[in-house]
Amino acid sequence: MKKLFLFGALALLLASCGSTRELTCKTLNNHTTQVVLSKKNFNVVEHVKGEASNLYVLGFGGTKAGLVGEARAKMLQNANLVGSSKAVINETVEIHYFSFLLGANYKVVVSADVIEFTE
Repeated sequence: MKKLFLFGALALLLASCGSTRELTCKTLNNHTTQVVLSKKNFNVVEHVKGEASNLYVLGFGGTKAGLVGEARAKMLQNANLVGSSKAVINETVEIHYFSFLLGANYKVVVSADVIEFTE
């Protein structure tokens, strides 16, 4: 009986749960530029992403306020858009939340496709 109680207490101590949410950027992007892709004058070059996360232990940790902006900045840096005829399209924001007994990890991933114009 004592071993069963110890096993149950250990299982509760190590238990965790997580969730994932995916957002399209129609509501998050007030900075978008409209590009009409009606002709075949572009090629999809690559898929890029940027991540930002915070770890919270006993409620202490960083702030969630700038995580989307930080992840988006990293994604744009990985896209290497400066000085080229490229643009990002199909931007998606994923929010991953993983909690455990004494804390939680909050991670934001921003991903997009990079296109390059041929004309």
